[in-house]
Amino acid sequence: MPDRPTQELRLGSRGSQLALWQARTVARRIAEAGGPPCRIVIIKTSGDRLQEAPLSEIGGKRLFVKEIEDALLGGDIDLAVHSSKDMPALLPEGLGIAGVLPRENPLDAVVLPEGRRAAPGTVDELVAVLGQSPSIGTGSVRRIAQLARLFPGARFTPIRGNLDTRLRKLDEGQHDALVLAAAGLRRLGFASRISFAIPAEACIPAPGQGIVAVEIRESDQRTRDAVALIDDRMAGAALVAERAVVAALGGGCQTPIGALASPGAGDTLELVAAVIALDGSRAVHGRASGRREDAAAIGARVGAELIAEGAAEILADVRRVQGAVEGLQP
Repeated sequence: MPDRPTQELRLGSRGSQLALWQARTVARRIAEAGGPPCRIVIIKTSGDRLQEAPLSEIGGKRLFVKEIEDALLGGDIDLAVHSSKDMPALLPEGLGIAGVLPRENPLDAVVLPEGRRAAPGTVDELVAVLGQSPSIGTGSVRRIAQLARLFPGARFTPIRGNLDTRLRKLDEGQHDALVLAAAGLRRLGFASRISFAIPAEACIPAPGQGIVAVEIRESDQRTRDAVALIDDRMAGAALVAERAVVAALGGGCQTPIGALASPGAGDTLELVAAVIALDGSRAVHGRASGRREDAAAIGARVGAELIAEGAAEILADVRRVQGAVEGLQP
């Protein structure tokens, strides 16, 4: 292993705009809290190399973390920074989430072409603005499944690449709207492009959306101590609850599962979650609340409620469809 300054931590990250914002923010916060300096190591992932293919056809968002986790397990980096919604429900043995940043707005956001339409104020106004058959840029099966219930005739098109590229394609007229995470738009300085934040009642966000997570080797106490300096406990509890829902359902990153835990009265969490058929024809919902320290149990309880309502059958259908699509790939 090459020599490096004794106090330096090597921070692994993808090289995208948002990933670098996340990595630099974690590094800055650790330094400002009195922790060791971090050197950012950019790691190109399979998800970055396969820019043209829809995520649901190439293995899902796990492709954005695999090589980074391999580097962490191999000792080439000391910590990894991820959008937590990209992380698998079960982490590789020996790795764990040591801390998270405060949560940004977790909702999905509609972005309309610049200067072309007035921003809607309600879901009904959004439907009126876009009509029943809009072209919507998104590759998320969770978003498609829920938006199909609002726009039965919509055409959904995968759109990938850096945020600048996505917005340019929208403004050139390739789509009537984009649906993106509000958090990424806000963090990269594009909050003004948010035309409408979709309420969770209409489209429950992805588990972990808006939360930046720091992953480490479980045995690395020095790095754990550094990350603890910046850990946001409320966001961390929300992430635990939401990931527990996914774990209970046996779901992955490219499945139509939504989960959102929000601060309740006092030191409590309120969790809502849903599993939706790919075509939006069926959805089951679950809800629970409890003390923040019981976050994992709250998530497991909601997961069990969803299964009792038929979530397992919906997810089995999803996997059959996705398996058939993968079988057709060259």
